[in-house]
Amino acid sequence: MESTPLRAIALVCTLNPSPAESSSQLLAEQTLYALGKHGVTSEVIRIADHDVRPGVAVDMGEGDAWPAIREKILGADILVLSTPIWLGHPSSIAQRVLERLDGELSETDDQGRMLTYGKAAAVCVVGNEDGAHKVSSDLFQGLNDVGFSLAPNAVTYWVGEAMQGTDYQDLDKTPETTQSTTATLAANTAHLARLLRAAPYPAS
Repeated sequence: MESTPLRAIALVCTLNPSPAESSSQLLAEQTLYALGKHGVTSEVIRIADHDVRPGVAVDMGEGDAWPAIREKILGADILVLSTPIWLGHPSSIAQRVLERLDGELSETDDQGRMLTYGKAAAVCVVGNEDGAHKVSSDLFQGLNDVGFSLAPNAVTYWVGEAMQGTDYQDLDKTPETTQSTTATLAANTAHLARLLRAAPYPAS
C-alpha cells in the first residue's frame, strides 16, 4: 500500500494575486514537497488568480471558476488549504473556499456518501500574530463538515513575533520546528489517504 500513487492539490488563500510573493504559497509548496517524498504528485492553485464567485453551490453560473477547481479537488486524494491569519481569522478567501465546499453536502454517490469522503485534508497557516491554532481549528471543522478526513497533526504553521513585520517568506531559512511539523503532516496525511483508498467509508 505504501507504493500507491497519490495526488494532492493545494489551494493557496493569500489575498494577493500572482505574481505577488506569498508566504502562504511558500509553506504550501514546502508541504507539497514533503508529500512528494511519500509518492504524492501535486498542483498549486492560488485562488486569488481565479474568479471564484461567492455562494454555496458547486456552480454559480457563467464565469465562475470554481467548477474547474472543484474537478481537480475531486480528482485528488489530498486537499491542502493554506491561509494567512488576518485579524485572528483565516483569510476571507479561505472562508470563501469553505463556503463553496459547502455545496458538497448535497452531492453524493449512489451509496449516499459525499464525493469528498475518502479524501484527506491538511492545513497550512502563516501570520505575524497569534492565532495559528484558532485558524486551524476553524478550517479543520469546516473541512470535516464537508466530508474530508484529517490525520493526526494535520497542520503546519509559522507565526512571527506579535506586532512585527517579518513574513515567513523573508526568513533566511525555514525554522526546524516548522520543517519537522511539515514532515509529520506529510507522513500522516499520505498514510491516511492510502488507508482511505484501500478501505472506503461505508454507505450512509
